[in-house]
Amino acid sequence: HRPSAFAASAHSAMLGRSLARAVRPRLSRGLATGETYDMVVIGGGPGGYPTAIKAGQLGMKVACIEMRGRLGGTCLNVGCIPSKALLHSSHLYEEAAKGWGPHGISADNVKMDLDKLMKHKAKTVTGLTGGIEGLFKKYKVDYFKGKGEITAPGSVAMHPMEGGPAQTLSTKNIVIATGSVPAGVPGATVTVDNDAKVIVDSTGCLDLEKIPEKLIVIGAGVIGLEMGSVWRRLGTEVTVVEYLDRITPGIDDEIAKKFKQILEKQGMKFKMGYAVKSATNEGGKGKLVMDPVGGGATETLEADVILSATGRVPYTEGLGAENVGVKLGARGMVEIDDHFATNVPGIYAIGDAVRGAMLAHKAEEEGIAIAEQLAGLGGHVNYDAIPGVIYTHPEVASVGKTEEQLKGEGVAYKVGTFPFMANSRARAMADADGLVKFLIQDGGAHDGMVLGIHIIASNAGEMIAEGVLAMEYGASAEDIGRTCHAHPTMSEAFKEAAMSAYGKPIHF
Repeated sequence: HRPSAFAASAHSAMLGRSLARAVRPRLSRGLATGETYDMVVIGGGPGGYPTAIKAGQLGMKVACIEMRGRLGGTCLNVGCIPSKALLHSSHLYEEAAKGWGPHGISADNVKMDLDKLMKHKAKTVTGLTGGIEGLFKKYKVDYFKGKGEITAPGSVAMHPMEGGPAQTLSTKNIVIATGSVPAGVPGATVTVDNDAKVIVDSTGCLDLEKIPEKLIVIGAGVIGLEMGSVWRRLGTEVTVVEYLDRITPGIDDEIAKKFKQILEKQGMKFKMGYAVKSATNEGGKGKLVMDPVGGGATETLEADVILSATGRVPYTEGLGAENVGVKLGARGMVEIDDHFATNVPGIYAIGDAVRGAMLAHKAEEEGIAIAEQLAGLGGHVNYDAIPGVIYTHPEVASVGKTEEQLKGEGVAYKVGTFPFMANSRARAMADADGLVKFLIQDGGAHDGMVLGIHIIASNAGEMIAEGVLAMEYGASAEDIGRTCHAHPTMSEAFKEAAMSAYGKPIHF
């Protein structure tokens, strides 16, 4: 059993954090109203609210400004959480209607009460947003409902939601955590009107009042495939239109191809290599016009609803970046250095407003890191160990490099895979679509080190955490392969894929 030789730097970093805690500075607490804050956070989403909470835990006098009137940002209010509620509920419905056959269970006249489903979604969101407000009170974070505008270094104008004069907050540090909004369709005329419920974005697709007969999804990315899965399970005919010749850009190519095959088997249709020209509401029906990317005749599709799901862009409207000269890059992205600092001293930015993956958990890690840094601690984010998950069924999860990236970087690597068809627990559950794929260093000082892990499985989003932890500690595939995993579990496939990468698996 060869112990890992790659964890030294991670251990050193943890030791540094521990030492930093021992000499934690005392920060201002309980300052009178009108005095200077240690930190003002603009935005109360999955980046902003953890920043404020962590700063409060570390003894700072902190304020958080949120324009929505409810904490949690896009993720909690109109993104991650409500979509997962719909994904889980629709999966249960589909299982009851179609999927219990192998287990000897049948059900007649299975029905979906869409109104009740939407109430469950809303109740979930309300409960969680209220919980964050409770945490703000617990850690003495001042919460302002309004729009934050930077008027000068160390000065933020809070424009109240209900109107009236702005309130000026003086602060030593400003953290921009304004998140992102749905992107438009490049080169196309697509006017989203969520109220009309014909041409919608992800927010509108979460609030449809009836199950559409046909749905067109523009974009084969995470949002489009998740929302398409919800409505397909409820009986909608779903067609995904994608400009590229593949789905889920950025995902390992082998995984993406297998994922598409699974979605097609489930009934989702794809039109690959098409450029959308327009999407319009024609008397309550959606009409989409598109051209083949490789040339050919223009085509038209019609549906009850058209979902525009071509990604997201940073939201910096009304932020006041121009008031102080904060540099904005492509698509309005706030430019920062490796310590989240903008070009203006005392102003920092995190989350979807800055470079990198637009993921709630990435924003949260950055928020905690900047709070720790401003408290004199060693806050740090390892961007090589940020997982990504697509919450369809099965789920798709990944961390680290793809095979295409390693080839492009000229890195010598080895591949290990293990299919869930060879996993006893997956077979017993009749839920064996998918595989685990390991990419490891081939040769050199870091021979065997895990470079990337990619999973298609019903519980991939949970299973990937083991891979993230392994990569955070610089583990080798052999470290994982020689770690006992309980039997029978889906996670045994994870172990056997690691074994496949450095040697041979037992059960395949």
